[in-house]
Parts: sequence; structure tokens; C-alpha cells
Amino acid sequence: MSLTHTGVTTPAALDPCGLEEHPDCGIRDVLDRIGDKWSVLVIVELAGGPRRFRELQRAVEGISQRMLTLTVRRLERDGLVLRTVYPTVPAQVDYRLTGTGADLTHLVKALADWSLAHRADIADARESYDRTHPDHDIG
Repeated sequence: MSLTHTGVTTPAALDPCGLEEHPDCGIRDVLDRIGDKWSVLVIVELAGGPRRFRELQRAVEGISQRMLTLTVRRLERDGLVLRTVYPTVPAQVDYRLTGTGADLTHLVKALADWSLAHRADIADARESYDRTHPDHDIG
């Protein structure tokens, strides 16, 4: 092991509940959803109130229609977003956070604030790493 790397923590030390038959207690499944790039950005946008699909698409820079559709469906399935269809012609649809989704916003906001506060430090660290490790294949 190099001097710049630390030892690997044993799985038992990472086990949040201690039961061998479910070592991650579903944490990974939830973090996969709320930790993906598009979900975080949609949650941040919906924290400001209900949005129609096109409003979300314009607000979440770079997201395709297909990816936004998948993201809001997944968030709806997980009980974080409520999709409401209004009986108009053409039908109007809006998306809003559920109570569970709203409970998540302070955590997502803290992560977004941390990202903004440290983005220059992270960019500097990446540049430094790239200079000292010119042959790396990290994306």
C-alpha cells in the first residue's frame, strides 16, 4: 500500500445495522436514486414549488426529454414526487415534492451549497492530480 492510500475499512465496520443478511439495509438503493445527478437537480428545482414538465426541462440544464421523463417517474415511484394531471385540453401536468421529498430538500440543498463552495478546490485538486498522474484513465 502506498503512503497516500489508507487501509480498507472492514465490511463489519461499515454495516449500519449489524445484521448479516442485509448488510446495507437498503441504503444503497435509496442513495442510488437520490444521489444521481438528475434526481438531485430535479429535487432542487421542485423545492421552489410545483413545476410543469417544460419548466423543469428548461431549469435542469442539459437534461433530455427522455431522461427527465425517467427521472420524474422514478422519483414518483419512490414517493418523492407527486405528478398531477389536470383535466384540460390539452392536459396539463405538474410535478411537486411530496412530504417525503420535501424532507429531503435541506439535505440536497446542503450538498448543493457544499458543491458550490468547494468547486474551485476540487477543480484545483483535479488539475494537480492530472499533472502528477499524466497517464491516469480516470474520467
